[in-house]
Amino acid sequence: MFLALAEMRRAKVRFGLLIGAIALLVFLILFQQSLQNGLLTSFVGGIRNQDAPVLVYSVDGQRTVQGSVITPDLEALVRGTDGVGEVGRWSQGTFTVVTGGETRMTGGGGPGEDAVDASIIGFDTEGLGTPSDVVDGRLPTAAGEAIASDADAATGFAVGDVIRVLPGGFEIEIVGLARDVQLNASPTMYVPYDTYLDVIAAVNPDAGTPLPSVLTVRPADGVSDAEVSTAINDRSLELDALPRETAADETPGVAQVRQSFQIIFLLYALVIPCVTGLFFLIITFQKAGALTLLRAIGAPAHRLVSALMIQAALIVTAGFALGTLLYLPVSQQRLGGIPLRFETAAVVLWAGVLTVLALGSALISARRVLAIDPVEATTGTGVGR
Repeated sequence: MFLALAEMRRAKVRFGLLIGAIALLVFLILFQQSLQNGLLTSFVGGIRNQDAPVLVYSVDGQRTVQGSVITPDLEALVRGTDGVGEVGRWSQGTFTVVTGGETRMTGGGGPGEDAVDASIIGFDTEGLGTPSDVVDGRLPTAAGEAIASDADAATGFAVGDVIRVLPGGFEIEIVGLARDVQLNASPTMYVPYDTYLDVIAAVNPDAGTPLPSVLTVRPADGVSDAEVSTAINDRSLELDALPRETAADETPGVAQVRQSFQIIFLLYALVIPCVTGLFFLIITFQKAGALTLLRAIGAPAHRLVSALMIQAALIVTAGFALGTLLYLPVSQQRLGGIPLRFETAAVVLWAGVLTVLALGSALISARRVLAIDPVEATTGTGVGR
């Protein structure tokens, strides 16, 4: 420990630059982790965090809510499937709405109002397709009420706000907020099914009564989500039933986003051991003479290696702590329509991964220390000569 700290005190700039480099890499890794999770949540949080265990799409919808249409014949097949307990209707559409913001925009907004695109989801059965984590207020029960995503509260979708749908001017009051229930990276509201139909009629009086987009299913007692999904799919080639988590993960675009970020994380994971390993390798070459002399006067090899590994551990720890401190305020921000969040699990995971990788790379330098021959002190040669 004395040797490690003494050398670090003598070369503050050198070791400080390495700590700064690791801190920057850690910040970028954690920021990308928050960005990935926030992006995925803004796209499919409305699917992952609703309370229906199974979602049934039409095959033609390709596992997208807005593209799916369930005909009466298909709905009858689902309701008549063995193992099905409750069935609800779930429909979604994207509408231009006016909130009480500060900027007037085109599209029918009045003075002091914002016009934005929002997803409106209609459900006909509470507990099947409703948000599972209500953080403020309550679920909508009456006509003209909605529960919105807590990520949109600051943009005109807080409890008590009244939203107007354009055209037609149909008004919806926000009565609750739920966590992580955005869909399609846009402000999202959940309304009773009759209110959803009223919105359709107000926007386009000639539209008629739309068919449901998706059916929400709760299996009967003793039947698993996978079993009831298989049973529904066996009824017709036009049905595509999926457990909730699978439906979220297999939404088009989710796998591609994850794969892209995994490549980025892999590159980061390779950079840190390369940086630390190369740094300590260079340091070992530079102080070859001093290490040879220490070995000649009786310093045990394991003590020199311990000093090297202590330096690596201190540098990685300091770099990771500094990177996490830089990440903390950024993780509380909102990037466009994507809410970021401090990812505690990611911090713990990457702390372990990067520590192991960095210490492992430092062992390359440790091998050169172990290879020092004390006799070389009398010949003027040193490590690597």
